[in-house]
Amino acid sequence: MKKILVTGSNGQLGSELYVLSLKYLKYNWIFADRTKVTLDDAELLKAQLNEIQPDIILNCGAYTAVDKAESEKKLAFAVNHLGVKLIAKYAEDNNVKLIHISTDYVFDGSSSSALDEEAITNPINIYGESKRAGEVSCIKENPNSIIIRTSWVYSNFGNNFVKTMQRLMQERDEINVVNDQEGSPTYAADLAQAIIDIVESKKWIPGIYNYSNEGKVTWYEFALVIREFGNYKCKVYGIPSSSYPTLAKRPRFSLLSKIKIKRIYNVDVPNYKDSLEKMFTIV
Repeated sequence: MKKILVTGSNGQLGSELYVLSLKYLKYNWIFADRTKVTLDDAELLKAQLNEIQPDIILNCGAYTAVDKAESEKKLAFAVNHLGVKLIAKYAEDNNVKLIHISTDYVFDGSSSSALDEEAITNPINIYGESKRAGEVSCIKENPNSIIIRTSWVYSNFGNNFVKTMQRLMQERDEINVVNDQEGSPTYAADLAQAIIDIVESKKWIPGIYNYSNEGKVTWYEFALVIREFGNYKCKVYGIPSSSYPTLAKRPRFSLLSKIKIKRIYNVDVPNYKDSLEKMFTIV
């Protein structure tokens, strides 16, 4: 029985993988939070991996506090770069298959057409820099690894934009949402299924892949759909990013092209509205 290690088990993606794992009992699943797999402590991490001895690693663990990363650069890089580097080296040395999750924040947002896997990376914040450094190390240490870039992740688990909107729209009469950042949301359950589809596939084609749901929206437009599905009465107003300053800059445009992952692995990529509706039906 193959042993699959999932890091970041308490996160949105890790939690959705746990739900799906109950349908794939032919694998021995190891779900590890930061106490079982400590990404910011190299020596401890090495010992933990040697003890677990996985056949497949799904590296969903990351430092994801985008604004906080501006003042916690060392910690962000320890987790998103050095931790990934060590995991990739372990996977290479022990013939372990590795799927590592990355982000649209490796881009600067200056594109106007969907970004493919060959698009130039140029992060504009510390979080994005740390994630790009992780990608580079992952490929260098383990050319056989698979990296999946995703964007705007949400789920019934954890903290995310959809859950924040649901709460605010029930608490307030009106809210403001940024209307000049474009991309596509990703329902973590869809991404989890795509990852398992790759694991289940008879082929292993290393490299970078993109995965998000289909459709291009701004955060404001996404909020309107959330309001519609939730049947909330709250008024929603679109505002420019300049009216909602954050410590870390955000890419203005980060729509990902999914052509490669669909062509090679034939994974399902639902429209963002269909996936959001599915989330609303799960209680």
